[in-house]
Amino acid sequence: MVGHRPGRPRPAHGGARMNRGTRTFDLVIRGGSVTSDGRTEVADVAIRSGRIAQVGGHPLGARVIDARGRPVLPGGVDAHVHLTAIRELKPGDAVRPDDFGSVTEAAAAGGVTTIGTMGHQYPEGLLSEAVDREAEAARGRALVDFFVHPVLNDPSERARAEISELARIGQPSVKVFLSFPGFEERAEEYLEALREAGRFGVRVLVHCEDGPMIRRLARWLVEDGRGDAAHYPAAHPEGSEVASVTRAIELARAAGAPIYVVRLSSAAALQICRSARVRGQRVAVETRPMYLHLTRAVFEEPDAGRYIGNPPVGGEMDQAALWDGLARGDVDTVCSDHAPWTLEQKLDPSLDVSSVRPGVAEIETLMPMLFSEGVVKRRLPIERFVEVTSTNAARLFGVYPTKGAIVTGADADLCLWDPQACRQIGGSQMRSRAGYSVYDGWDVQGWPVMTISRGQVVWEDGEIRGTPGRGRLVSRAPARADG
Repeated sequence: MVGHRPGRPRPAHGGARMNRGTRTFDLVIRGGSVTSDGRTEVADVAIRSGRIAQVGGHPLGARVIDARGRPVLPGGVDAHVHLTAIRELKPGDAVRPDDFGSVTEAAAAGGVTTIGTMGHQYPEGLLSEAVDREAEAARGRALVDFFVHPVLNDPSERARAEISELARIGQPSVKVFLSFPGFEERAEEYLEALREAGRFGVRVLVHCEDGPMIRRLARWLVEDGRGDAAHYPAAHPEGSEVASVTRAIELARAAGAPIYVVRLSSAAALQICRSARVRGQRVAVETRPMYLHLTRAVFEEPDAGRYIGNPPVGGEMDQAALWDGLARGDVDTVCSDHAPWTLEQKLDPSLDVSSVRPGVAEIETLMPMLFSEGVVKRRLPIERFVEVTSTNAARLFGVYPTKGAIVTGADADLCLWDPQACRQIGGSQMRSRAGYSVYDGWDVQGWPVMTISRGQVVWEDGEIRGTPGRGRLVSRAPARADG
């Protein structure tokens, strides 16, 4: 399988700038406030054949976009998106409402130009087959580029032997759910898989909850007549995440594997990751928007089921610790963990805490919410905003500097931002087919007004401009030994 692997870009910041005089480019972004690689400066960005051809000077273009007074940012790299649920591997279960078409339209509307999707390995199946299924599902639908994280559900010898193949085909990552039934019984096989991943530079995404604990607690709650959504946090306590994060880190240390802790939710778990990093272990940390913007108080609402995700949102101290970690660099990425269900699916009265449908639609609001709550309200530097929404994910998953940077030779993936634009979130107006947002009614300041993917305007002034199916599978480099 061959994905999109452009030539290696050359950094533009800090070096000589070329002014090509009367030479005309396909598209020029004029006079914007360009943020890339930790720096912000006013500059023109010239695009030719889908790539950034020049940063600086005064280039001429077939189309010139006036960006004066507006941030020009690298397109978002949302490395954590779900279009398939594990329950969908069983006939007759509920199916998520989004497909590659709707989710990539939502991505473009929110300034995201690259997504990383989870492809589940079928029982006794191959990891490469999961990649192929995602690529086929994207065919004719994807508006922006994507890569795939195969989910290792069956760590058989055959599947473990294939981990090296993931690096060869340009998809060097694999996801492991420590919470899934079967992990405990097959822990040695999973450890062998981590060792293979470490040998070949395959980054391991780990979902950290203690499976036996959360399943038993959920059963007890149901037996006690407390199986409604309001009691969901009691079925997924902080201790479950803490125990599982600790275990994942120790397994990775024993195996020599680089890990990426997904959707980290608590202050205690963050401290464990911080300590591992201090001693030199390769542990990257992701959090999700809900953990920054909501607290456990949402479970006191009548329709608390709309907020359910794994792990559940934490308390105010957890929220504060995550914001602090984001500012200090302890949190590497903020990714949507977009896992949509309709409100009807989420609030299905037949569900209880042992059978919920976890996950919410967040890809379109990922960057606007973080800009409004972080950059505007908390004075998060815009350079840090770019790092956690784009550059860091691009680095961690082997697509930097082709993605995640505004430099000569990079893919022309950009979003133009209006920092003064104010809108109220309404999920029914979003591109996701979930039809609701956990932020319905929130007033948000700062929205993308244009999204450019490989030189093509795909979102402009509230309308999709690109052609479905133009999105490509992006080939990636293996994880580096030092990152």
